Amino acid sequence: MPAPVILSGRSVRLEPLAASHAPALAAAAAADRTSYAFTPVPHGLEAAHLYVQSALADQEAGRSLAFATVRAADGLVVGSTRFCELDYWDGPVVWPPAPRGPLCGGADAIPDAAEIGGTWLSAHAQGTGINTEAKLLMFQHAFDVWRVRRISLRADARNTRSRAAIERLGAVCEGVRRVHTRGLDGLVRGTAFYSVLDEEWPVVRHTIEQRLERAREGADARRLVPA
Repeated sequence: MPAPVILSGRSVRLEPLAASHAPALAAAAAADRTSYAFTPVPHGLEAAHLYVQSALADQEAGRSLAFATVRAADGLVVGSTRFCELDYWDGPVVWPPAPRGPLCGGADAIPDAAEIGGTWLSAHAQGTGINTEAKLLMFQHAFDVWRVRRISLRADARNTRSRAAIERLGAVCEGVRRVHTRGLDGLVRGTAFYSVLDEEWPVVRHTIEQRLERAREGADARRLVPA
């Protein structure tokens, strides 16, 4: 599976998730939790340690590559995100098709397709552009370094906030799988599936870069307004 990597932008840095991040994750998730109704977010220090342990176990098994989301301005951990559902298309055709580990290449293998998920941010980091730039960094790494053919994203069909954020990136909605699984609230939910293909990546990159540029121009303009 691909090696852990640090992805750095102007407003955010994605660091390989480690046990040392647990206290900061607990603090990031402790403030206003009203936006976490559809998202698994650790609550308290013990839960944060278990959250990191589970993420690292999935990573060791080759199922994901997890990050701590760090605000570049002050180094504060503000959430987490990950590559998951890593899929490799080498070797013989298997049925039924499903994400699987590499059949050759071992630790040096890189995926042909992946999903971005497990994303959450502290309340004070939401709406600041950090999530948008983090997605850009992950897309860039997946498409330009790994050379994947496809990146997938998904959301609880009821989570209109997350779905709108995914759609603003330029991802294509493939539809809603109805009565798909249980949600965090215990109710059976549908799941909205999205994707970006390698041939769509240049347009998506331009869309995200334009969004970030407009956000920065707006922030600069607000700083110039006299108090």
